[in-house]
Amino acid sequence: MNGERASGILLHITSLPSPYGIGDFGPEAYKFIDFLHETNQKLWQILPLTPTEKCSPYSSVSAFAGNPLLISPDKLYDMKLLTKEDLIIPSTLQLSDQYVKFKQVTEYKHEILKKAFENFQKQQQKHVDDLLKE
Repeated sequence: MNGERASGILLHITSLPSPYGIGDFGPEAYKFIDFLHETNQKLWQILPLTPTEKCSPYSSVSAFAGNPLLISPDKLYDMKLLTKEDLIIPSTLQLSDQYVKFKQVTEYKHEILKKAFENFQKQQQKHVDDLLKE
């Protein structure tokens, strides 16, 4: 930017709206980027994206790992790694749209990520099997 003045916003990914109890790199992140572009904002400071301890983005267990809570279930659905049924949030979870319930969100997201990984493995095995048939 070579010394030019610019404006932007500081907003952690987890603060984006989401039906899954925590903001992630899903559709709302793309909408927010479009909003920043439309309002001529040049910067988006997103804070640390590492896995957290004690529910703080500044309290991380690793300086290099990505936070799995920021993976979008909607994007995994688009990749055919989850079904619509997988995206149904259990009524017992009682997520908030005002704040992140980290314990509940972590349990829910890890279960979804486990399903997505199992489906990914099945897809890859099918590719291997198809190659072996040739």
